[in-house]
Amino acid sequence: MSQRLILAGLMMALSLMPVSAQDLRWGGDSEGGAPYLLPDPRDPRRIIGFEIDLMEGLARQLGRRSVFIQNQWDGLIPGLERGNYDLAVNGLEITADRRERIDFSLPYYACCEQLAVRREDRGIARLGDLRGRVVGTLKFSLAQRMLEAESGIDVRAYENQNNAYDDLALGRLDAVLMDWPIALYYTRPVPALRLSGEPIGSIEYGIGLRKGDHLLRADVDRALLAIIASGELRRIYEKWEIWNGETAALFARLTSKPPDTAPGAVPDHPAGRLEDFAAGAAKPAGWRARLYRYGSYLKLMLTRGAPMTLLISLLGMALAIILGLPLALLRLYAARPISRLALAYVEIFRGTPLLIQLYLIFYGLPNIGIRLSPLVAAVVGLGLNYAAYEAENYRAGIQSIPRGQMEAALSLGMTRLQALRHVIVPQSLRLVIPPVTNDFIALFKDSSIVSVITMVELTKVYGQLAATYYDYIGAGLIAAAIYFLMGLPFVRLARFAEKRLTASH
Repeated sequence: MSQRLILAGLMMALSLMPVSAQDLRWGGDSEGGAPYLLPDPRDPRRIIGFEIDLMEGLARQLGRRSVFIQNQWDGLIPGLERGNYDLAVNGLEITADRRERIDFSLPYYACCEQLAVRREDRGIARLGDLRGRVVGTLKFSLAQRMLEAESGIDVRAYENQNNAYDDLALGRLDAVLMDWPIALYYTRPVPALRLSGEPIGSIEYGIGLRKGDHLLRADVDRALLAIIASGELRRIYEKWEIWNGETAALFARLTSKPPDTAPGAVPDHPAGRLEDFAAGAAKPAGWRARLYRYGSYLKLMLTRGAPMTLLISLLGMALAIILGLPLALLRLYAARPISRLALAYVEIFRGTPLLIQLYLIFYGLPNIGIRLSPLVAAVVGLGLNYAAYEAENYRAGIQSIPRGQMEAALSLGMTRLQALRHVIVPQSLRLVIPPVTNDFIALFKDSSIVSVITMVELTKVYGQLAATYYDYIGAGLIAAAIYFLMGLPFVRLARFAEKRLTASH
């Protein structure tokens, strides 16, 4: 009981994160890519992007501090609704179905959809040319809806925009349809790709807010109009080389001034961010430059990703072990109704995907008033899931002890509880060390799934680096090596404990 109370107190303390009233907390996905949000190719510890600059400008107007909260892109709206942050900002298109769930600020950017093809392909310039073709796009985007509304198109939806353009260059796709800024950044630096055809449709990005948050919405709208009127927002777009006629017309409509589409001077950033992005993401020439980049990968993974992976795994396994033994004992020795409940727990948690369980814990429980921080939700999700497996390990260990030992203990005057505590359970624990160790290694690897509930752990850091540098092999091998080396001591420790306990038996 004391162990449970200590663990519960630890998780509760971790969930109480101090938040300043002056913080403007907003969510986005830094793995999404340029030019919205991305790790700086020259210093991946920093998150950059035109939306970072936008939110810093807004925060200054509001007299607050801009605080970025990492969140998976397809979970931005659920994260906003459950209160993880106050605003959702990540190329969020203003659509009728989204308006039913959340409110939007005034639009802050306007553009269109843009096709990209391989340079030698001259047969694709509009949506009608895509029939019978394989076309990639971003998952849950307006472009995906447009493609699915057309007949005869094989649509492939991607989690990350860079993966779609990689597949296009490799010949796995015939075309990619995404928002114009994405197409610009992921096509221009690649010699094998080009933009094709006229702009398609129209898009306006807005800042998402929770329904009924009228005061914050009014403040955000006022701040947006202020940085539009002062020219600050245009300078941000010119810095990132995404200023266009659609946005000029949008600003004219919002400020009731004639549109000005002429480029302005950007003295602080003469090279342009598109050129910076292409240069930073390019493969380094020479083995020294490559080793230097791999060193930066290793440093970021060890300082930002690995500690969180280790913490989640250790706390999750501790919870699984604490819950697993009582579940096994209840199933074997409790009254029939309670035994059936323990069996139901085991079958439900073993028979449903961990990913769905994490979604239910993190996004579902707030609907009934239970809100857990991402760390606590990750630990609870992994712990509850693996408790079912540990219960089965303990049950098998207990049932492997000869029945005569229980009978002998009872004949000596022990109660059933005393016999379990002093005779049966200690022996069974020795037998289950190997499968418990295997489960810990499996949980250690499964901790990568918690990135879907906004946790930034080792796999998420790998995804961010790979998306920024187009280096899935180098970054992937480093991440795999870190997982292996972090898990190896626990395997060695388990083998040592197994030998010692076997020798003393």
